[in-house]
Amino acid sequence: MALLLLVLVAALALGLILLYNRLAQLGVQADNAWADIDVQLKRRHDLIPNLVETVQGYASHEKESFRAVIEARSAAIAARGASEQKRAEQQLGASLGQLFALAEAYPALRGVESFKALQDDLGRIEEALQNARRYYNAVVRDLNTAIVQFPSNLVAGGFGIRSLAFFELGDRGEAAVPRVEFGG
Repeated sequence: MALLLLVLVAALALGLILLYNRLAQLGVQADNAWADIDVQLKRRHDLIPNLVETVQGYASHEKESFRAVIEARSAAIAARGASEQKRAEQQLGASLGQLFALAEAYPALRGVESFKALQDDLGRIEEALQNARRYYNAVVRDLNTAIVQFPSNLVAGGFGIRSLAFFELGDRGEAAVPRVEFGG
């Protein structure tokens, strides 16, 4: 009887360890996925001053638009956590849209190779960012699902493991890669 009790306790301990390790692994994957998003956001943030500088050379009197982009960039750099980052990035995306709309009004800017190259770079960064967000959300989905399933919900609750927020866009129109077409 004592041997059976010992085997039962060992099996429960092993199950607890396996469940905890699975939740910990998902937590580490979520942190890693968030770091990938941060890398892509940093690449985007680093590109923005060059975009502003290029457009500013052709539309220097539009100081308010440039200030809005720089302020939105600063807020996005300072943002922490999925929900704060989401809000800041939405504002940055809106101000970048205004910058590109402003750029459309200047035909001379259309032929500038550096502007075209910056646009292409931004498109590639946005695509990589979309992929990083998708991976992060998949890992968060797996972690959140594991946290609510029995018996891992008991382990998660006991060790203080909490679900994470998805990195979602507020509106589906924001999912598109910003693209400006200069018609002839």
